[in-house]
Amino acid sequence: MDKLKSVLNGTDGPKEPPNILQAANEASTLSWGTRVKGFIGCFVIGVICTVLGPCLLFIPKIGILLFIIFYTFGNIFSLCSTMFLMGPIKQLKRMCDKTRALATTIMLWKNFGLALLFCILQCIALAWYGLSYIPFIRDAVLKVIMMCVK
Repeated sequence: MDKLKSVLNGTDGPKEPPNILQAANEASTLSWGTRVKGFIGCFVIGVICTVLGPCLLFIPKIGILLFIIFYTFGNIFSLCSTMFLMGPIKQLKRMCDKTRALATTIMLWKNFGLALLFCILQCIALAWYGLSYIPFIRDAVLKVIMMCVK
């Protein structure tokens, strides 16, 4: 019946191939549990690589190269981890929302002189940013922190 309607409406012609963003969005049909597992896996790999980068900085001769490689891949994995939660297009649209602007700014801010400090801040900001896509989890994390502080 839908085919007949589309023929009668004249919308049954050849369709344009989807661009890369449309294809990526259509391919993201994972269940919520699979999305959370993908987020956690990519996030953990990203944090390990990001923290390992500055630790390898002190190896003579190849330390700077290892830092660049691990830190870059750590950032890529960490950013890709949040795409599991909302999909790539929705994430790009929502990353500058009022509730995520500070975390996005901290995550994108880099200072090579204080690499270790900013790696830690970046991981915390990315964790907070990623948690903003899971309903009510940031409130739960704040309550746990408040209980630990008291």
